Amino acid sequence: MSQLQEKVVSLGKKERKINIFVLLFAILAISTLLTYILPAGDYTRIEADGRTTVDPNSFKWIKSAPVGLFDMIKAVHTGMVDAGNIIFFLLIIGGFFGVLRATGTVDGLIATMARKLSTREKLLIPVVMLVFAAGGSLMGMAEETLAYVPLVIPLALALGFDTITGTAIVIVGALSGFTTAIMNPFTVGIAQGVAELPMFSGMGYRLVLFVIVYLVSVLFVYRHAMKVKNNPSIGIYGKYTKEEASHLLQSSAKLTTRHKLILGAFLINYIVLAFGVIKFQWYITEIAALFVILTIVIGIIGKLSADHIVNSFTKGSASLISGALIIGVSRAILVILNEGHIVDPLLHQVSESIQHFPSYLSVAGLYSFQALIHFVLASGSGHAMLTMPIMAPLADLLHITRQIAVLSFSFADGIGNMIFPTATTLMASLAIAGIPWTKWAKWILPLVLIQYLIGLIAVITAHFIGYGPF
Repeated sequence: MSQLQEKVVSLGKKERKINIFVLLFAILAISTLLTYILPAGDYTRIEADGRTTVDPNSFKWIKSAPVGLFDMIKAVHTGMVDAGNIIFFLLIIGGFFGVLRATGTVDGLIATMARKLSTREKLLIPVVMLVFAAGGSLMGMAEETLAYVPLVIPLALALGFDTITGTAIVIVGALSGFTTAIMNPFTVGIAQGVAELPMFSGMGYRLVLFVIVYLVSVLFVYRHAMKVKNNPSIGIYGKYTKEEASHLLQSSAKLTTRHKLILGAFLINYIVLAFGVIKFQWYITEIAALFVILTIVIGIIGKLSADHIVNSFTKGSASLISGALIIGVSRAILVILNEGHIVDPLLHQVSESIQHFPSYLSVAGLYSFQALIHFVLASGSGHAMLTMPIMAPLADLLHITRQIAVLSFSFADGIGNMIFPTATTLMASLAIAGIPWTKWAKWILPLVLIQYLIGLIAVITAHFIGYGPF
């Protein structure tokens, strides 16, 4: 998930700040203006198999319903209320991460792996990238990876690689998992909730895609690393030097028995979560409760005092406040569009335009749209909240499963985070490494294009196999 508050975009030597809230309020204002310009219309909503959808034959034009200035401001609060269940779920997950970090388990795990792999350089890339990929796919790790960029970079340097290799091990690793999102609560979890799909349904197909994307990403990073090892002059070193590696690698963090017990509890939590989702159709409330229980358990195992657990939980939640707010503001945009009754006419026009195309081209169109809009909406959760309420009914109209609409969003979201300068985690990582965005973009572009192609094939294949449940 991307923390969207202040974005620092470095293009060569030029820096400019983009405040995402200013950007979203601008979109909110434009959306309000559009209610005065675009014609209004409605589809009839119906209940089918326990979910809300549209009757594709019920569209009708209605009298224009422009939204006033005060109504636009009120939409911010309305949007936050409408998205309240997702916002509080996000804060609980953030609190859990805060307590997990406070136990020292993650630091101990990474430091221990770094020491064990220091003489096995060929294992470094696939093993460490797998750890981060699993975190991205199962937990939605994004900003949390920033703390490990300065740890993995010196390890990569010590093994004869370059700074960009160390950075990519963390960022590309995490985002390769984030993209396929087996059980990512911040992307697939939210998107499926909006689309009224069973939570984390379709994970078998996403698991296959996870393996494919992970292997492609590892091969890309590994190939570059081996080239640098054979010819260090072609490496990209940023602000680090090889001589600094031995000093920076000195870490006292160890993986203790207590840490191993915490990791065991964490694993058991995901087994219970997967069982509950599959067997009992658990949703956000049940999953949030599970993470509250896990938070208390790991706090006790980690011998944290009650005050320490509460303070760490609060700090972790606070770190995701901007992400939570962005969900509410994104939802406010949808509130405006719905109050102005201009969403349904857009759906009608798009469906009319592409309904005569072969269905696989319609799938490709949805995927391409999500890829383009992610440049502006670099927050996974915000992107889901803004686009899925439109994409889900559009998928119904085009006779495409909603699960494919979610998959299209997930792939486009994760891949864009690897190259778009509006992606906060990426830009922060490059700042830590001292790598200009232009150099990174040139280096990562082939992998980005390959992954976009994999995503396109994945969504088209999903259509032909009837990827669902609906």
